[in-house]
Amino acid sequence: MERRITISEQYPSYWQFEGKPVLLLGGSVEDNLFQVPDIMEQLKLLHAVGGNYVRCTMSSRDPGDVWPFERLSEDGPYDLREPSREFWCRFSRFLALCYSMDVIVQLEVWATFDYYRDNWAVNPFNPRNNVNYPPEQSKLPVEVDSHPVRHENPFFYSVPGALDNRVVLRYQRAFVDSILAHSLLYPNVLYCMDNETNVTPLWGAYWSHYIREQAAQEGVVVHTTEMWDAHDLSHESHKATLDHPETYSFGDISQNNHQVGQAHWDNLQKARAYVFERKVRPMNSVKIYGADTGRYGTERDAIERFWRNVFGGLAAARFHRPPAGIGLSEPAQTHIRSARLLAEAVNVFECQPHNDLLSERAENAAYCMARPGVEAAVVFFDPGKVVLDTSSMAGDLRLRW
Repeated sequence: MERRITISEQYPSYWQFEGKPVLLLGGSVEDNLFQVPDIMEQLKLLHAVGGNYVRCTMSSRDPGDVWPFERLSEDGPYDLREPSREFWCRFSRFLALCYSMDVIVQLEVWATFDYYRDNWAVNPFNPRNNVNYPPEQSKLPVEVDSHPVRHENPFFYSVPGALDNRVVLRYQRAFVDSILAHSLLYPNVLYCMDNETNVTPLWGAYWSHYIREQAAQEGVVVHTTEMWDAHDLSHESHKATLDHPETYSFGDISQNNHQVGQAHWDNLQKARAYVFERKVRPMNSVKIYGADTGRYGTERDAIERFWRNVFGGLAAARFHRPPAGIGLSEPAQTHIRSARLLAEAVNVFECQPHNDLLSERAENAAYCMARPGVEAAVVFFDPGKVVLDTSSMAGDLRLRW
């Protein structure tokens, strides 16, 4: 039996874990959950409401976080040859806890925002902050004042085919090796190269191949993806992932969660069809935006996006952390529970998006997933009605609300 998280042979648009197909659902208070003091409580709560999916950015930019390297003195420079005992102990404990609760981890190797602005000023990879390379040798700036959308930090161009900066790449590879030394021990980890990247596609492709090759040397098959910044899934950048199943074995289309209403669904379905024309594989949504406290839509938007992702055939759906998302708040808990109840009542792995079975439907009022002739599920966002075509279903029908 394949115990690792892998693509389901029977339902290749979904994952399987420990030999069974699995729908991934989640939410959490933070992205870099391994740095959170009350991690045990977070994971227990997630497990209790039917969640089984968390995001793990390898990030150190928040108060209370530690960086992945040791300092030579309390306030002195870092040594990139010396892994931080505290950082990697936290990470190892997190992986062990997730595995003990059957929680799948989607790990993001490069936490983009850690390498820009104020975060870059204190980042150990900044040549001003380590004893391993000066600015002249590394060709890295000591200040990067622009937003990551402008991708002006050459740190992300070190790979062959781009700047081929072997001075920096040596230490980048060592950091990734440290990640893999811990994560490859566990069967519940997926790998995403970046968070909201705009850099050359050579960067993500290099790390995807590197991670898969390192895993293969350990006799392990792992699954990788890239997360692009563009909110429009038809943007050219997304093709670097969606067009290349030989490089990326699944997709993450979280940035579509900036869309609202019917457009959110329509873009999701176009992207899903686009992928399936090339090779059927899982599509994940590791961060669903929307919270009354944030800038990317309301709590209502988050809840609608969550359900459109589930009914739209995605393999994974997770509420983004506050303040940009509703995390694992009480509303998030309610909807994760409800989605798990749905998955117990209906075989979501056999179903497909089927709004064609609905008539008298107002825009964005309701959505349908179905196995025509067998079963169908409908989710409503507003009071009202739609007509569900059940003509292909023989015999008596049973309704569950």
